[in-house]
Amino acid sequence: MIGCNFRTAPVELRERLAFDDAKRTKAVTELAARYGVETVLISTCNRVELYVARPGGELAFNAGLAAEFLAEVHGVPVEAVSPLLYEHSAALSVRHLFRVAASLDSLIVGEGQIVGQVKQAFQDALQLGATGPLLNAAFQHALRVAGRVRTETGISKGHVSVSSVAVDYVKQVFDHFTDKTVLIIGAGKMGRLTLKHLQALNPGRILVTNRSPQKAVEVAAGCGGTAVPWDDLDHALIAADIVISTTGAPEPIMPRARYVDRVLPKRVGTQVILDIAVPRDFDPAIHDGDRVCLFNIDDLVRVREQTIAKRQRFVQPAEVIVEQEVKKFVEDWNRRRNGPVIGQMTAGADKMRSEIVTSLLTKLNGKLTPGDKDYIEGAFRLFQNKLLHGPKAALEEASRQGHGGAMLEAVKKLFWLKE
Repeated sequence: MIGCNFRTAPVELRERLAFDDAKRTKAVTELAARYGVETVLISTCNRVELYVARPGGELAFNAGLAAEFLAEVHGVPVEAVSPLLYEHSAALSVRHLFRVAASLDSLIVGEGQIVGQVKQAFQDALQLGATGPLLNAAFQHALRVAGRVRTETGISKGHVSVSSVAVDYVKQVFDHFTDKTVLIIGAGKMGRLTLKHLQALNPGRILVTNRSPQKAVEVAAGCGGTAVPWDDLDHALIAADIVISTTGAPEPIMPRARYVDRVLPKRVGTQVILDIAVPRDFDPAIHDGDRVCLFNIDDLVRVREQTIAKRQRFVQPAEVIVEQEVKKFVEDWNRRRNGPVIGQMTAGADKMRSEIVTSLLTKLNGKLTPGDKDYIEGAFRLFQNKLLHGPKAALEEASRQGHGGAMLEAVKKLFWLKE
């Protein structure tokens, strides 16, 4: 596994190294063909990672070649890429993959999006024929690890983005949304993200207003909403059940007196106002907890931080699960890979031992008691087990250290084993 993430690379470079679907398809195919490896490529806003494997031998691939490949694909100087890459091999690469899938290596620990991204990257590579037995096993196991971490710990409970926390507040007030009107005031990034979460609730109508009429039209077109003139803000507030405000105005756009005099008397039902602007757009005194529920950015950030703090106590139990699963995967894979060779080696030794013991007992026929024969057979069997213990242990140790392919080939040659 070779890549970079939010810890090693600034967003400016991660953007340049990111893969869209078409570029990722081309890169996975090229990487697999050029180096004769199984390949999966994960590309998200927080990481770009190449997973490569060659079960039958040593990898002719390293961080230097990865840097050259990424630089070539994206037209970025290789010297800008090389210092940012980290590299893991053998069991450490499996551990890294499992931690990524379980969202232990995420910018926000426990976020649920990464496991879907890992799954999609694997499925795309699988469909391209770029994976093989090792990466198939590793990624399928990684997805199971993510599921186990999610169900056995509380690490994924609670939303941690400001926009998702905001929607949680809204869902506490309303239990259905198809008859609700959403009003977007301004066109800030946080407001658009919050609107995206709200759209999943299928609101009945979306209104958009902005000091710039053109901006209001653009945002409305992007969400299937209706642009409202800025001068009609009071009327839009009267119609809205849910308000998202992100204007960036230097002073409140809605003082308490204006709201109480012009808006509140004409409203029916409860209104939720998500004031995500800094400075705030709405006078906090508008909030009464009954007809008007007003939440500002500090309220939302406070809940987000509390959720993140709660998740931290589940990190250690999740790490324990990862370590258990890494050990299980490595042992299972070593059995799958080394098993046939060990089987051939043992069968060959059994045959030679049997031939030698049979010849010996035939020559000593009549001179040995049944107990003597059993002792001789047991001694040869013990000798065989001790003789084979070294190669078996060496295979296991080499597999753990990432040199299993070379050791496997050496054992085949030493014991004259056929494929």
